Order: sequence, then structure tokens, then C-alpha cells
Amino acid sequence: MGQSTGASSQTARSSAKIRPPGRPPARDMVWIAGGSFSMGSDHHYPEEAPAHKVRVDGFWMDRFLLSNEQFRRFVKATGYLTLAERPANPEDYPGAVPELLQPSSVVFVKPPRPVDRGNHYNWWFYAGGANWRHPEGPHSSIKNREQHPVVHLAYEDAEAYARWAGKALPTEAEWEFAARGGLEGAEFAWGDQLYPGGRAMANTWQGEFPHENLCTDGFERTSPVGAFPANGYGLFDMIGNVWEWTCDWYQEHAQNPKSPCCTVANARGGEREASFDPRTPEIRIPRKVTKGGSFLCAPGYCRRYRPAARMAQAVDTSTCHLGVRCVVRIEG
Repeated sequence: MGQSTGASSQTARSSAKIRPPGRPPARDMVWIAGGSFSMGSDHHYPEEAPAHKVRVDGFWMDRFLLSNEQFRRFVKATGYLTLAERPANPEDYPGAVPELLQPSSVVFVKPPRPVDRGNHYNWWFYAGGANWRHPEGPHSSIKNREQHPVVHLAYEDAEAYARWAGKALPTEAEWEFAARGGLEGAEFAWGDQLYPGGRAMANTWQGEFPHENLCTDGFERTSPVGAFPANGYGLFDMIGNVWEWTCDWYQEHAQNPKSPCCTVANARGGEREASFDPRTPEIRIPRKVTKGGSFLCAPGYCRRYRPAARMAQAVDTSTCHLGVRCVVRIEG
């Protein structure tokens, strides 16, 4: 249940050398050999603790985040309409004002000056007409952003795409194991320095959040998939750019540290009730774990651009900084 050791890190590195079981099931998928690792962290945010030993089986993972172009193919083939493109059911949100039930999604709007960072409504807004085709609202588009990650997908949208593609969403443990790239003891997916040699290794926020973005990494919002270096397993954008859905219901690590909390069996049921936010018991919307951080993660505000970091995301909510990456598990 403790922190990783040099031996366990070596095990993680060695596991990457195991040959994949045949050809990739789809284009641009990487074989992630299974193994044991120390999941979580005792040195950062409380929800990451305690660090605990977890084992995952081998699996295939998408090398890149799901792009706008790929999601558009899915929509064209199926006629699928995302949650953000549909009006909300008033029965699910008793007392909600009508305008909040219209098709909408959550959009980041940079304030023009410093604001109270204790109130996230100073930069987050439900924007009518915001969806995967219109990331910043109805007057925006994905033109010239075909290779950027698709955003504004709620959990059911992510699942719908994965099923269509013959894939699945990763468990939290699978995702974290893959993100570490064999460097189990490192703080970041590439080592222990955020900017090694002054080089930006991921799309994150530089400057004073939320009003000042210096864009020293070259991007103010999302970046094209694969714009930054891959990790040790050949996976791109595991840190920054956009958060990624996992299939696990959210619960604190500390609630059951001995449980393999991210097994496929748990991810598909049984933990839903524990996923509700105890701070808002009147809101009965379950939450899933998201991982990886985004272009909005900043050193002075949100240091969640690390493999161990995690966030609870309501399944009915889509945002401009949340995307998808899929896996394929080996049956038997």
C-alpha cells in the first residue's frame, strides 16, 4: 500500500517489452503490457491518496485522443446526437429554469481581469448551442480543427462512440498505468520536471489562471492530437490538452484502499451509489473518474497534469476540456 520502489518501477519498464498478442485491433493502437504499479499519490491532492498497489492485465490503447474528424465519421455513419445537442428532460432537473434545459454545454470564458478563484462560475458558463461542432458556442466551429480532440462529450456519448468502434473506455487503473509510460515513481508522464530543459511537454496553462494565458506552449485552447512528445509507451497527450473519461464510478481511494477499485467488474456496476458527491446530497447525478488534466491546468491553481491526478465528473455534463481515448481488452 506504499509508494513505488525502484524495483517496481523497473518492473513497469520491463513490462513494456512484452510482445503484443498479435496485430493491433485497430489503427493507431498501442499494446500496453499489464503489470503491478503504485496507483495514486500521497504527496498531492487528497483524492489521490492513499497510494496503493494495483495490477492490470495487458490491453490495447488508442495512441491519440479521439479527434473531431473521427467523431464526425461516427456521427455521419449513425446519425448520433450528443447529449449537448438535445434538450434536457425537466423531470431530471426539478426546479431548473427553462433556459438551462435547452441544448447547451459548459464553456470556459477567460475573464478580462483577476477574479475570485474560489468561485469557478467566474469562468465556467453553460452556453446554449455549445457542442462538439461548436466548442466555444454557436458562433464557433471546428473548421481547421479536424485533428484537435473532440470535446463536449458526456459520458453516454463517449460510451456510444466506443461501442460503435468495437472498443471500450479505460478503467482508471488502466489509464494511469498507461499514462506513467513505465516511469512509475515520476511525478509527470515524462519525468520529474514540468518543463525539462525549458521544453513544454504537454498542453497546459502558463500564466496567472484564469485571466492570463501566456501560451508559451503555443496553444491557448486545445492543440492537435500528437502535438507534444509521446510518453514511454508511445501514447500522446496523456497529460494536458483535455481530460479523459474512464469507465470507473468515482469514489475516494481511501474508502477501500485494498480493493482493486478499477477492475472491469467494478467499473461496470456496483460502485454507482458511492459516486454521488456527498457535499451536494440533493443532486443525485452519479460521477465517473476523469484523468489527465487539460489545457486549463495551471501550476498556481490546478496541478492535475500528472498521471496520479483524478477528477470526479458528473455523467450528464460535457465541457470544452473533456475528451475520449479508447481501449481494447484481450478476452480470455
